[in-house]
Amino acid sequence: MNAKTIDITTSFLKEKGFLHPEIGIVLGTGLGQLVNHLTIECEINYTDIPNFPVSTVEFHSGKLIFGTFENKKIVVMQGRFHLYEGYSLQEITFSIRVLRALGIQKLLISNAAGAINLDFKKGDLMLIEDHINLQGGSPLAFANVSEFGERFTDMSEPYNLNLRHSIVEIAKNQNITLHKGVYAAVVGPQLETKAEYRYLKIIGADAVGMSTVPEVIVANHLGLPVLAVSVLTDECNPDDLKPVNIPEIIAIAGEAEPKMITLFKALIKNI
Repeated sequence: MNAKTIDITTSFLKEKGFLHPEIGIVLGTGLGQLVNHLTIECEINYTDIPNFPVSTVEFHSGKLIFGTFENKKIVVMQGRFHLYEGYSLQEITFSIRVLRALGIQKLLISNAAGAINLDFKKGDLMLIEDHINLQGGSPLAFANVSEFGERFTDMSEPYNLNLRHSIVEIAKNQNITLHKGVYAAVVGPQLETKAEYRYLKIIGADAVGMSTVPEVIVANHLGLPVLAVSVLTDECNPDDLKPVNIPEIIAIAGEAEPKMITLFKALIKNI
């Protein structure tokens, strides 16, 4: 990781028209519909961006999109990167550093996750209030990290309180169920065993997924306020565990996404 690489990528994107974005959005698995509400000014495939990883997951489209959303300039990552694709934690979060260098002041993240808390149901939304990093490393664990921010980054409140309070009020006003909970990040790509689901519940997780936490750590490292919402796509009951059905998970994410878009639209309008 070095500043020159970030500068090269940022300069390239500015030349392509990615100018002065206020807000960055990362769209997770099955969550690509938000861009249909965007007045697009420019978009580019990850494959065409210098130094960018390439999304290898078939249901991640792999585009960076810039435009206007609720009268704000935003840049959207339509598709993200994961450890299970073979990338390092530094590669996974390179894009967050580039978004910050482009000028974003807030970061909104979405993901698809499994519900460990069995009071939560498929198709519900969960506001992430805290997380557990079970990915076996840190995106800040590299030699010259201090060139980019404080090495020993505080994580006492990784998800911005003001943004959280705002979206909770919006959910109440819109009559949208928005649970609050703890997200556990695992490596994947295999799904969890019954014993692992029991373990996750014991240690305090309400939902589990394979992303988000590295991006949130780097956002905090950069002093970038961040908010994250999970779309709960399956119920992880170890006493009644069904074989994983990926098409069903993608379908449930798509069905629940309009609720997330409603919340994000109102939040961005109020920022």
